[in-house]
Amino acid sequence: MTAVQVVDLLKRRDVSSVELVEAAITRIETIDPIVNALPIRRFELARKEAEAFDRSKNPPAIPGWLGGLPIAIKDYNDVEGSITTYGSPIFADNRPSRSDRTVSRLQRLGGIAIAKSNVPEFAGSHTFNPVFGTTGNPWNVGRTAGGSSGGSAAALASGMVWLATGNDLGGSLRIPAAYCGIVGMRPSVGRVPRPDSVVPYDPLWVEGPMGRCVADVALMLDAEAHQDAGDPLSLPPPERPFSEAVRNPRPPKRVGYTSNLGIGEVDSEVAAICEQAVRKFGNFGAEVDNDHPDFSGGFESFQTLRATLFAAVRGPLLERHRDKICPEIIWNIEKGLQQDGAAMARAERLRGELFLRVMDFFGHHDILACPTVAVSPFPVDQRYPKYINGQELTSYIDWMYLTFVLTLTGCPVISVPVGLTREGMPVGLQIMGRPRSDSDVLAAAQLMEQAGQFATMVPRLVKT
Repeated sequence: MTAVQVVDLLKRRDVSSVELVEAAITRIETIDPIVNALPIRRFELARKEAEAFDRSKNPPAIPGWLGGLPIAIKDYNDVEGSITTYGSPIFADNRPSRSDRTVSRLQRLGGIAIAKSNVPEFAGSHTFNPVFGTTGNPWNVGRTAGGSSGGSAAALASGMVWLATGNDLGGSLRIPAAYCGIVGMRPSVGRVPRPDSVVPYDPLWVEGPMGRCVADVALMLDAEAHQDAGDPLSLPPPERPFSEAVRNPRPPKRVGYTSNLGIGEVDSEVAAICEQAVRKFGNFGAEVDNDHPDFSGGFESFQTLRATLFAAVRGPLLERHRDKICPEIIWNIEKGLQQDGAAMARAERLRGELFLRVMDFFGHHDILACPTVAVSPFPVDQRYPKYINGQELTSYIDWMYLTFVLTLTGCPVISVPVGLTREGMPVGLQIMGRPRSDSDVLAAAQLMEQAGQFATMVPRLVKT
């Protein structure tokens, strides 16, 4: 069942939270030894929390009420009673005293944190770390599940939970969603209040929902979206619930499609699958063309801004724990520490110019669509792709450019599954809308989901 269906059962008292927790535990114990998506378990605490919800009064009539639904929490987020490792041995014994802002909101609205999901060490789009090992893709465990929300995506795809949290800097919600055949949304900056941070004004990083279908993601976004003074960028909730926008989706009038944003290489099979899918917007009366903004400068701007963020957040660890940090993260921190003011000024200018070009595009288009990832899921023993179509890449994040360049805009973006490669691996399509048009993006994604056959089509039997 979808999360929406199960929450309806919870509201009617046709199923109990305890029953759902026990069903999830059974599934986790059966499947997770193969996938390794949920290494941090909260089974006994989840049982107690479920019992409390089952004793509670009738649920309030508010958008996003989850009513005792078991969910997975990414191991970059704090959950009271559980460790938060960030995938790093430095934090292997880190046990926060309380749930963070994002998690506590979900718990107040009836989310039961049944387990925490595996992540890359600090950041990255392939989920492996020295604390819990590698997460396999449920469609083929010899392939990557993506990252950094790879454990969340794999848990959803293999039917262990109904909803899961994620966060996104350069594609950490969207890439694992695409690789695991589920839905992941990077909301508008400020749409979901973030946990406390030493960089509270950073606009690159957001929290967001993951589910097996668009309606489930809208339900979770309704639960997450609120205004909180602890995040100075947070926005008021929308007047119209996101779930309503999905139930009655309005089609876009004009959609622009590009396979590569005009700045990089894309696997030809991935591009063909996405182009065939996006043309289906025409079935709903939309005009589909190949127009897109000029994204030149996006590579340089994001690389510089990301490195500055890493230096600000993780720089102090380098002096004390260099021997316990993976080489990719060391490179990113040092890049940030070594950049000068001229590089930062240029990065900000490039981002601003890019945003103005994107706004010009949205003056005559409603949606920009492109593949989520330039390559299909690669082998789990490969740290990251080094070539696309024979062209050598210059850093460990270059292959993620289709997601990280869109991050620079601050616009809402969602990844929806639209097909399978010849090897049977999922392919995702990104759908981006105007700033703060989260409802329009969800509506377009719902129509794309209706036009395909991939909603909740997950691998119930995991390939080994």
